[in-house]
Amino acid sequence: MSFFKKLKERMFRSSDKLGEGLEALVSEAPAPAQAEVAAPEAPGLIGRLFARSDAPRRLLDDAMLESLEDVLIQSDMGAQTSARVTAKIAEGRFGKRISTDELRQALADEVARIMEPVARPLPIYPTKPQVILVVGVNGSGKTTTIGKLASQFRAAGKTVIIAAGDTFRAAAVEQLQIWAARAGVPVMTAPEGSDPASLAFDALTRAQSEGADLLMIDTAGRLQNRQDLMEELAKIVRVIRKKDPSAPHNTLLVLDATTGQNALTQVEIFAKIADVSGLVMTKLDGTAKGGVLVALADRFGLPIHAIGVGEQIDDLAAFDPQDFARALVGQGA
Repeated sequence: MSFFKKLKERMFRSSDKLGEGLEALVSEAPAPAQAEVAAPEAPGLIGRLFARSDAPRRLLDDAMLESLEDVLIQSDMGAQTSARVTAKIAEGRFGKRISTDELRQALADEVARIMEPVARPLPIYPTKPQVILVVGVNGSGKTTTIGKLASQFRAAGKTVIIAAGDTFRAAAVEQLQIWAARAGVPVMTAPEGSDPASLAFDALTRAQSEGADLLMIDTAGRLQNRQDLMEELAKIVRVIRKKDPSAPHNTLLVLDATTGQNALTQVEIFAKIADVSGLVMTKLDGTAKGGVLVALADRFGLPIHAIGVGEQIDDLAAFDPQDFARALVGQGA
């Protein structure tokens, strides 16, 4: 199954809810009398055009735009992004009658336009080892993301070492060991409660001595005490820079799509704490509000490297703005 099909199938909560909202929006107003009778069963493109000529249409006026903005806000695009998207859709269409399909296409085009600049694969540098620091709140999917990325890197011929830097949660270490075993890569651990910076230093030492291509460092994600977390992450960076002044080369923030608008707050916090270089969005299969990814792109402009739609090792893929836009609004492939 292609990743787009997975995305389309598993984002059904988002696409169904948004799609239903768009359909309801257009059908709120009665369709005008048709000037022409559709040709029955006409073949080819012309036939399909005639077949859809009697589809409900609604005048794109201020009332419809206000309702459209509400629909987008409910999909978690946020007030500011929803207002901008609505304004763009109105350009060249205001005062004209529009069908659900036309509205859906216009929205998909605008979402893709916003997402295009941030859709960037995780950069791979010639530096060995490339150090990837992975941050995010507990439960965001950091551990599974590390496992999936490690598997993909290994499949691409890269040697990978994982450091289980969330030393305060035994369950996190155990889960990471399971994922590392699936990916076929070694994972370094330390006793519960150990200093994560010390583990990161030892892991980088090993990665350098073994000539590994990539070192992925998991971190704790306790936001209850931001000052402690800030100091812990700052110490990890400070310590690994003793061995490589350019590290970390990537700082990935993993976000859980089901948290909705809270994802915006998390980006703000971690951008200050950890100098985030890119985002990975997980659990898009578990939310009815995938529009939060549009809000993130519009507000922060950080690269979105990958998205996840499930628990399997191949359920993480590079972010494709066109595929995402079509899946979000409920269009076919």
